[in-house]
Amino acid sequence: MASDPEHIVKSFENELNKLRSMIAEMGGMVEHQVADACDAVINRNADSATAAVSLDPKVDAAEHEIEQFVIRLLALRQPMAGDLRQIVAALKITGDLERIGDYAANVAKRSVVLQQFPMPYTLSGLAHMTLLVQENLKTVIDAAGEGDTEKAVEVWRSDERVDDIYNALFRELITYMMEDPRNITPCTHLLFIAKNLERIGDHATNIAETIYYAVTGETLGNQRPKGDVSAYAVVRPSRD
Repeated sequence: MASDPEHIVKSFENELNKLRSMIAEMGGMVEHQVADACDAVINRNADSATAAVSLDPKVDAAEHEIEQFVIRLLALRQPMAGDLRQIVAALKITGDLERIGDYAANVAKRSVVLQQFPMPYTLSGLAHMTLLVQENLKTVIDAAGEGDTEKAVEVWRSDERVDDIYNALFRELITYMMEDPRNITPCTHLLFIAKNLERIGDHATNIAETIYYAVTGETLGNQRPKGDVSAYAVVRPSRD
């Protein structure tokens, strides 16, 4: 008996909706993980640090589940054009979300070490960075669920602000380290935390670019906006 084309189309649409739901669920977990990690640093909250680290295996499991679902979709449905872009984009987005989760776990772990040291200087700059990174992450996850290119472009453009804050923090922390050798260890941890937050921002921007391409079939330009790069003359960042 021949398959009903309308049933096949409806079934495929249901599967695409399920894929979007899975990404949204994974995105929600990563949002919570980043929020907990930021709270652990700014408020020296050990419980939040534990919560952020404990979410990491769940995020990894979600990525694996989505990968398997995507492989099945590609094998059975053989999608074309826009549908294919959506499915491949889902795979790329989950990869970026998984890396964001890893960076959040790293921030949480370093926050625990930081609690051993007094903070004779304000963390207002770092707090500002955590808020901006969380805002961009929420916006880009919403954009992924809605296929909203305007929100994706908003996050893409905001990456420059994250870079500017990171570079200002870099210079500030180096100054503290030069003024008092006792600041070297805590400031080193803060430098790594700031770098991890900057990388979370980069992966949010990756997701924004992926969303834009999936929806429009076009790229967001060859050069994303970047802030002042003076700090990079001292420390070359990894781009993983």
